[in-house]
Amino acid sequence: MLGRWITVTTLCLLCGQTITADDQTDTVRLTLPPTMYAVVGQPMGFYFDNIVLTQPPGDLQFDVACDIGESEATRWVVTPTVDDVGLHEVTVSVSGLDGVQQARKSLTLQVVPADARAGESITLLIVGDSLTHATVYPNELARLLSTDGNPDWSMLGTHRPDSATNGVAHEGYGGWTWQRFASHYEPDPDGTYRKRSSPFVYLNDGAQPHLDIPRYFDEECDGQRPDYVFFLLGINDCFGANPDDPVAMDDRIDAVLSHADTLLAAFHKAAPNAELAICLTPPPNTRESAFEANYKGAYHRWGWKRIQHHLVEKMLAHFADREDENQFLVPTELFIDPENGYPDNNAVHPNTDGYHQLAASLYAWLKSR
Repeated sequence: MLGRWITVTTLCLLCGQTITADDQTDTVRLTLPPTMYAVVGQPMGFYFDNIVLTQPPGDLQFDVACDIGESEATRWVVTPTVDDVGLHEVTVSVSGLDGVQQARKSLTLQVVPADARAGESITLLIVGDSLTHATVYPNELARLLSTDGNPDWSMLGTHRPDSATNGVAHEGYGGWTWQRFASHYEPDPDGTYRKRSSPFVYLNDGAQPHLDIPRYFDEECDGQRPDYVFFLLGINDCFGANPDDPVAMDDRIDAVLSHADTLLAAFHKAAPNAELAICLTPPPNTRESAFEANYKGAYHRWGWKRIQHHLVEKMLAHFADREDENQFLVPTELFIDPENGYPDNNAVHPNTDGYHQLAASLYAWLKSR
């Protein structure tokens, strides 16, 4: 439902050149998922820097129209009440400081009750890279699910770091990619995550590496199949792409999405009733100094921002309308504060606040199911 226009805010973005995607006509590349999810009593929203890519100069005005929520200096946010349960249209209009509109798009906000799914039992598996390996957002997701009004839950997985809270497990490893999970076999593992096979890859009868999700479930999960599998990947897959070569960048992303399709198809075949949640790759730290601290000039914030934004655009198109295959998009790129949700000295790994915002998006999507 389209409601009143809310506060107009101005955001100054970093400048840089734009690589234009084939399906975009606006210059700021306003990119929104079709749906975002929220739970009564839990903050949710989006940061303006996470939804646009601009040509210099980067001074923009964001007008947000919705019958609930409010705009702040750098974001639109809502903490829904019981009266807000249902569907709401959120329309974002982006203009230059001259007032000329450059882009306008809408998404649907789905608000669910605080006690949605209470009394049910669900089994989760989380697959990811170093953001998952850190185990902060899996711990927070477990905490949220353990509050009143939620389903009973359990997590599958062979990785239980020392930081994992009670019951938390996953398959998250620093530096891993869609391709590595789909195909990597290590004949001489050393007991570390850096030198090990994918948990999903085994030798077949012909002594050849083989993606075997049923065997993983049977041997590592006591035969259980998950109800939900989250996949949070993409940073390592695409970080080394060349943002100044749009053709090569497209080819790189297309290859990554092909590896994703391979892994997703194998999971769907092994657990046809499981819902496969594809998390949209989170944005970078807004600080160039964080990239300098990590990469000493080899990689820059604007380069990864261009790659990440285009990756999200292509994921939205590639995975659209796949609900019949039990594949769903989770808008994990929206509600991470690109400044206060990251430490001063890390380019792509959030701080505790940022990880908790990430968990809030997963939680809201789960409750909406």
